[in-house]
Amino acid sequence: MEKGDRNSSNRSRFAYGLLGIVLAILLWEIASARVGVSLILPGPAEVAASFFSLAKTAGFWVAVGGTFRRVLVSFFISLVLGSVTGILAGLYPSVQHFTAPFLTIIRATPVMALILIIMFWFPAGHVPVFSAILMAYPVVHTGLYQGTIATDRTLLEMARVFRVQRKTVFFRLRLPAIRGDMASAAKNSLGLCWKVVVAGEVLSQPSFALGSGMQSSRLSLDTPGVFAWAIASIMLCGLSEFLLGLVARHLQAGGSSDE
Repeated sequence: MEKGDRNSSNRSRFAYGLLGIVLAILLWEIASARVGVSLILPGPAEVAASFFSLAKTAGFWVAVGGTFRRVLVSFFISLVLGSVTGILAGLYPSVQHFTAPFLTIIRATPVMALILIIMFWFPAGHVPVFSAILMAYPVVHTGLYQGTIATDRTLLEMARVFRVQRKTVFFRLRLPAIRGDMASAAKNSLGLCWKVVVAGEVLSQPSFALGSGMQSSRLSLDTPGVFAWAIASIMLCGLSEFLLGLVARHLQAGGSSDE
């Protein structure tokens, strides 16, 4: 794709995305006006005022930092563990057979049930992290496993015939083949980490957390505050996914130029 076409596509995507946001806010305003009760559904203006009021407090930014740290820790642990076991499972079927029951149990367990169980085992500050790891790890593992077994069999057979070293096959054939799968798995797991971490914070109530602020606003019947805390987590999730996308594109571009 030419640079001009790419820029035009980006502008079109941005315009449609902005249009979707405006339409969603308009529908929200209409629904809020129809309900007519701020406690049930506050309007966009009221939530925006609550958000900017929160943003002026030091406690809000401390909570943002606490949640962001928990998300990053759970994301990187999930990414590393999932990548290692996913690639090993793709290379050795016995590893896949060994991990399959564990992954099945985790996928079948409701998130809230998992968080409640973990609350018996860990301090409040660790509950969201461990819960997010258990939820995001299978996503990364499966993505890397599928990418590994999908490596071009013809190239692998040629490498075997010509007796290419295993290390060379791994770094020159398998890793480039799973680069796209790793980027996709990382993006999906990052979004999942945000959701599970905030949900875990709502239940476990650790200090310095967006979820704790959300729960505190709920208990005081401050519905605009609940919306404001939720919007903060959504914006941070979107920002982190955007930054991750930039890093992934940079790495892919660098890898393509080296090939």
